[in-house]
Amino acid sequence: MQERPGDRRRRTALRGAAFVAGFAAIVVAVVVVVVNRPPHGVEHAGERAAPALPAPTPGSAPVATTPSADAAATAAPEAAAPPSREVAESSSAPAASASRVLASTRDEVASSSPSAALRPLIVPVEGVAAAALRDTFDDGRPGHRHEAIDIAAPRGARVLAVDDGKLVKLFTSVPGGLTIYQFDPAARFAYYYAHLDRYADGLREGMRLQRGDVIGYVGTTGNAAPDAPHLHFAVFRLGPERQWWKGEAINPFGALH
Repeated sequence: MQERPGDRRRRTALRGAAFVAGFAAIVVAVVVVVVNRPPHGVEHAGERAAPALPAPTPGSAPVATTPSADAAATAAPEAAAPPSREVAESSSAPAASASRVLASTRDEVASSSPSAALRPLIVPVEGVAAAALRDTFDDGRPGHRHEAIDIAAPRGARVLAVDDGKLVKLFTSVPGGLTIYQFDPAARFAYYYAHLDRYADGLREGMRLQRGDVIGYVGTTGNAAPDAPHLHFAVFRLGPERQWWKGEAINPFGALH
């Protein structure tokens, strides 16, 4: 039976419509998949946990982790050791150190090396007994160890030379205020007195001092707290150059009587 021209046109139209419909369905399916897919590199919360570090095996080194940039930026820098005696002084009134568990006894300090090399010294503040002293040598100060004995006393109390020797320097500094440097008779050690309110009349560099001589008066000059007068007393072993501002700090607590 011969196909009529009208039937051929209808069949061709139906085929075209079916093709268009199928193609449209494919396009819609692709669009749905693309729209619902998360962007590259983005994951939903909870889909992936942070990888756990492997448990160390016996005898192996612990696994190290790298600190974050924020942690590194906020880490406190390690304080450098003070380059000279002038920046190693007390920055506050006498206070107990939180890090000290047990205070050293006088005998323990006196027998320790190099403190054992010190001559017997008198307490450098008139009216203060040796039994009333506290060992503040190892107490902390901002950025450094105290390395001295703080002796609290009323403002104006007389400061005494702890030993015979030569007064080598009268010095005024920002941390120590009015200070005195005295050498022992053999010029092996220097005695350092700081935060003085004023010097004794007639005091001068180069003069010879006798044990018990009045050399100054307790105060709060330098960086001492204004409401806490005290004497900052330190001893240090001199180097071969005998530099009055430089030496190895020695704990004088056990030598004070």
